[in-house]
Amino acid sequence: MPSPLPGMDPYLEHPRSWQNLQHRLITAIAISLGPQLRPKYRVVVEEAIYQTAQQDSVLVGIPDVAVQKAARASQPADLHPTRGVAIAQPIEVELPIPTVIRQGYLEIRDVATSEVVTALEVLSPVNKRPGEGRLTYLAKRQTILASTTNFVEIDLLRQWQPCVKLSDEFATHYRILVSASLLRPQASVYAFNLQDAVPAFPLPLAAGDAEPIVNLKSLLDEIYDQSGYDLAINYAADPVPALAGADAPWLAHWLTEAGYR
Repeated sequence: MPSPLPGMDPYLEHPRSWQNLQHRLITAIAISLGPQLRPKYRVVVEEAIYQTAQQDSVLVGIPDVAVQKAARASQPADLHPTRGVAIAQPIEVELPIPTVIRQGYLEIRDVATSEVVTALEVLSPVNKRPGEGRLTYLAKRQTILASTTNFVEIDLLRQWQPCVKLSDEFATHYRILVSASLLRPQASVYAFNLQDAVPAFPLPLAAGDAEPIVNLKSLLDEIYDQSGYDLAINYAADPVPALAGADAPWLAHWLTEAGYR
């Protein structure tokens, strides 16, 4: 069964759900495009590696450190049993350990030349939240936009600053960026909210080639059913991340009318 929501299901943005959704969506797009692009193009799932680190201070839990420091200050320094050297009492800290995250993306390649004609990304939290992961992604993105490769960026996450900058008038929950290399710096942004239908969009290819349509909502509904999200999501609870403003009452009303609350 599909999601009970008319557009993007905000419950799929939960950190426990997103990794599975993103992985399946990349694969589903590749499977749907493959037959449409043969024999001139082939669809390849590639992998990007992002390194992230906590942005906290090296001194984690300052109150505990202060207590330890105060307690140890009253104790005499230990003497080395054989050398008579005073050993100072250290302060225990936690270091920000880098985390390596592997993330898939799509490349549409010309069979004859192996040239990457189009790159497609489905954004994850590591691409959007402030830190090394976002900086790495934005640098990769800028390299693509400076090349002759077409670029598609699917952002189905409400949280964090969007990578596509729009005026407040056009600010929305979700965005799909379609950038055909021949039209740059102009590009198309399909901006939509929680209440809206998820738009289908054309995939740019080489000049003169017919552009296949990516029906994102259909793919999301298939993934929802295949992954059994209806068995895992509790629609009586609020989504994570939380909704703001009029979105929360709208969602509550929709789910009540649909019999989920």
